[in-house]
Amino acid sequence: MKKLAIITTHPIQYYAPVFKLLQQRGRIAIKVFYTWGEQAAQKHDPGFNKTIQWDIPLLEGYDYKWVENTSAQPGSHHFKGIINPGLIDKVKEWQPDALLVYGWGYQSHLKLIRYFKGKIPVWFRGDSTLLDENSGIKSILKTLFLKWLYHHVDYAFYVGTNSKAYFKKYGLKENQLGFAPHAIDNDRFSVAGHKEILLLRQKLSIKDSDNLVLFAGKMEEKKAPMQLLQAFFSLHKPDVHLLFVGNGHLENELKQRGSVSNNIHFMDFQNQSQMPVIYQACDLFCLPSIGPAETWGLAVNEAMACGKAILVSDKVGCAVDLVREHLNGAIFKAGDVADLTDKLKDLTADDALLKKYGEQSRLIIKDWNFTNIALAIENKLLYEADGSH
Repeated sequence: MKKLAIITTHPIQYYAPVFKLLQQRGRIAIKVFYTWGEQAAQKHDPGFNKTIQWDIPLLEGYDYKWVENTSAQPGSHHFKGIINPGLIDKVKEWQPDALLVYGWGYQSHLKLIRYFKGKIPVWFRGDSTLLDENSGIKSILKTLFLKWLYHHVDYAFYVGTNSKAYFKKYGLKENQLGFAPHAIDNDRFSVAGHKEILLLRQKLSIKDSDNLVLFAGKMEEKKAPMQLLQAFFSLHKPDVHLLFVGNGHLENELKQRGSVSNNIHFMDFQNQSQMPVIYQACDLFCLPSIGPAETWGLAVNEAMACGKAILVSDKVGCAVDLVREHLNGAIFKAGDVADLTDKLKDLTADDALLKKYGEQSRLIIKDWNFTNIALAIENKLLYEADGSH
């Protein structure tokens, strides 16, 4: 059986199920090397400003290994946060037929990519985009570096249209690219108890006939929750409510400003098992990110799996693939509060339209699933690995 070594920093709720599925399907053998070290099993998330421990198992059903991280400041937020002197030897010991690396921006990952280039096929998965591209000397230097970097990669799995454009700009050819969609557990999110949904809306004093707009994520400048609040104030619709779910350094200011209205509600960060009910309880999901760009926005996948209409800014990476104007939602110009307000008004003016858009969301997201990621990886290893380097 062909063997694939997977290199990633820590267990992530969107990736671990794919690893489990690959092992269950039994077409290839995998081993995941977690480079943050065992301390990553429970980590402090600066965006949510709290220690996060996911309540859905992320280490069950597949073969993995914690790799010792000797960094003085361990973490996935900086280049020297991942230093693994023993990583290359541990991977060599397992004797994989190919290597799949998630993220290059760490000392160990870059060293690994360079070491195995030309020895076994080196594959890469990332979701970077060109949405924040600038001009000038920094941009020229960045281009030179990234072209050098991706010269060491034999094949990359892109997650959507924007990430494919990024890989092509920095030197990868069409035959070096394969589609492995960004996905979430569609089945888990599409099911929620009707009773729980009613209880949540009752707890927030939201009538059945009222519309609920949801923001779920880190309360930080990049995601622009303050602009959504500003647009909501311009609506002047007593039958529309706004719910912020999450934490972050903008939380106190948002709560202070939102306290003037009974139609604005807040909930702390909710773990994975609670999120389906929250999405199901809303009528419209909004992600108003302004940049640096939201490379994808997996919360959009989650809301769509729950059958919800979507409103996003054009700085959200998934917008071009998942949000179709006049079919399942709308896209507004990032940072333009007037445009956001107009789209919010249009979408909340028609209950039947919101429901119709939600049904379309569910259909669109159907093929953005874990099985299609697993298939892309398996087929590459089984049919092409021998000739890809």
